[in-house]
Amino acid sequence: MAGRYRNEVTLASESKTYDDESAGRTVVVAEDEALIRLDTVEALEDAGYEVVGQAASGQEAVDLTRELKPDVVVMDVKMPGKDGIEAATEIGQENLAPVVMLTAFSQQSLVEKAADAGAMAYVVKPFAPEKLLPAIEVAISRYDQINALKDEVSDMKARFEARKRVDRAKGLLMENMGLTESEAFRWIQKTSMDRRLTMQEVADAVIAQMQGDD
Repeated sequence: MAGRYRNEVTLASESKTYDDESAGRTVVVAEDEALIRLDTVEALEDAGYEVVGQAASGQEAVDLTRELKPDVVVMDVKMPGKDGIEAATEIGQENLAPVVMLTAFSQQSLVEKAADAGAMAYVVKPFAPEKLLPAIEVAISRYDQINALKDEVSDMKARFEARKRVDRAKGLLMENMGLTESEAFRWIQKTSMDRRLTMQEVADAVIAQMQGDD
């Protein structure tokens, strides 16, 4: 069984072609400082993203996200009225889109607040595009993973345990097979569908096999 899993993972990695992941992805950008907002929009469009909405406040970001249903929201923490934390909380509660937070501060307390609000990633300003773009893809990937587990496991406690097991299996696939986080999750998800297993069952098999090989 160990060899079979290894061969399948290797083939999945070798056969993947690296298309531009940003192509066709839609984004809402929320930033109250106009120059930073324009720079962010330009960086995203240069990378192939489609910026479908721009907001200068948290409430405007929530309204645009409800209306436009983007693939991801890039949002500043500090904005007038409803701030980014409050807006991210509302977006997360309605499961509208993954959120990447932009912040000029890297304090642990602010990072924790952003995570508690449902932000899937954060970037400290000032940032270069090579910092923002991977954070966006990580946020989208994590959001998709959480939703996939929600569909599979209804009980909150069981879902938390399943997520831990899937995260552990992803880590092993990344470490042993050189996959990215997104590739590792897609392999687990595809294997679960192909074999009519839950993702946790596939994750458990990966963990047992790869830890047993140590």
